[in-house]
Amino acid sequence: MTRVEPLATITAATRALLVTAARLDDAACRAPSLLPGWTRGHVLTHVARNADGGTRLLTWARTGVESYEYPSAEARAAEIEEGAGRPAAALVADVRESARRFADAYTLMPDEAWERVVQWTSGVRHPAARASDARLTEVLVHHVDLDAGFTPRDWPADFTARMLGSVVASFARRDDAPDLRLHATDTGRDLGSGGGEHVVAGTEASLLAWLMGRSSGADLTGAEGIALPFLY
Repeated sequence: MTRVEPLATITAATRALLVTAARLDDAACRAPSLLPGWTRGHVLTHVARNADGGTRLLTWARTGVESYEYPSAEARAAEIEEGAGRPAAALVADVRESARRFADAYTLMPDEAWERVVQWTSGVRHPAARASDARLTEVLVHHVDLDAGFTPRDWPADFTARMLGSVVASFARRDDAPDLRLHATDTGRDLGSGGGEHVVAGTEASLLAWLMGRSSGADLTGAEGIALPFLY
């Protein structure tokens, strides 16, 4: 069975993001985020539209009626661009209400529906359970992208551990990724192919943030001068 992320975990992460977002005024929402070319308004709009995309995937799995995540990648980008400049209150309300719709769709899912395969906008197909894990990842990572006080150190340890393993596996499948061995100084965990001569060491949160392009790696040992492809 594919792991289904508990709704309580997703909800707690969403509430924390909403607390951060509620502190932002209109000017702050128009300020740059950590993502190149995106303001905080872009990030919040993306989080909301991601919830709606996940809701459609869960509805597809539950009903059997195709309900794609987004009509297209272009439509997704257009929706984010259109919504990014709204007032702060509207952005926060959108994140809150779209999260509620996702939670409602999650609650309606019978156990067997989580293993039904649905298709993401990229064309990849996975059991619907992947939508629960993907939603948690979106909320936690983009909370960091708001650049408003929430950092990778605030990620839950179990999320960081699982995501780090997943990211390392993703890099191992890519031809453009450097051959590295990673050592987590806080847990003692070693990751990577084992054949890489270059060792990068630091906490699991710092390693994950670096691999995902959310950190320069300045707090790591051995990361200097290593170019990483964009993963997320």
